[in-house]
Amino acid sequence: MVAFILIAHEIARHVAMLLLKFAQRLPGTVASSQTWKGSEAFRSRLGARYPILFGFICDRTDPRRSTGLLLTLMIVAAFYLAALFSGLSEDILEAEETIRIDNVVNAAFAPWHVEPLVSIFFWITALGSSPSIISAVIISTGFLWSQRRFYIILPLWVTCLGALATTSIGKFLIGRHRPEITIDVTVMTSSFPSGHATAAMAVYGFLGYAIARVLPSVRERFEVGYGTVVLILLIGFSRIFLSVHYFTDVIGGFLVGGFWLLIGFTIAEWTGTDKLNRPDGSDDPIKDLSMLRDGGP
Repeated sequence: MVAFILIAHEIARHVAMLLLKFAQRLPGTVASSQTWKGSEAFRSRLGARYPILFGFICDRTDPRRSTGLLLTLMIVAAFYLAALFSGLSEDILEAEETIRIDNVVNAAFAPWHVEPLVSIFFWITALGSSPSIISAVIISTGFLWSQRRFYIILPLWVTCLGALATTSIGKFLIGRHRPEITIDVTVMTSSFPSGHATAAMAVYGFLGYAIARVLPSVRERFEVGYGTVVLILLIGFSRIFLSVHYFTDVIGGFLVGGFWLLIGFTIAEWTGTDKLNRPDGSDDPIKDLSMLRDGGP
């Protein structure tokens, strides 16, 4: 597993480099295209006729600002995740094929319930429990307060409480039974969606963002992001491995957590546009692309 994580790390780093390079070139490519140049007269008339609406659209689609195109895409992605969760919930209630796949996946891990694997994944899954999540949020709030990063505190709590509340409502409304548990563990709540997966995605994802947002180089931000993703996936996988959740329970949790994570991102970016976040005062998420490519500091 360690070898797989290391190999995936290098693949992800190169993919991130390509994506960032594409993002860096995209504004210039669009601005120099014949389509964009040909629409200049139309855009001028539209701006003169509807100045407020046109200005709002330009602000929301500006790729050079974190509160522009990036913020718009995050909002769209959040509602897309909500739609996916709605569809998955319907499949769980009505689609027998989904239930059949869940049972096959859980049965595949039953022979692996041996020591020390069970103890290792018990330790990992505990990181997604409510006491661990609430403790992480409270401690992080103290650090953020001491650093005077007040604009991060509100979205952190919105992300956490929104994720926990949505999970509780989903469990109550859907009421899905747990899989057959073959190890010594007691669970009292319904199965869908996974509360551990939801909380891990929402809270640890947001804390990873809060840490990465103030780091000076793309390479450092990538390392934090990659470590956060690995932690979230391990917590989700631990729920399936221990047979306390179905595969779709974890996917549902990731979708709910992802929705609230994007909501937290949106609030933080919207309220944190005073550029307190970067040592050089910039607001360009891809400025030091070369550091990622060259393995900089």
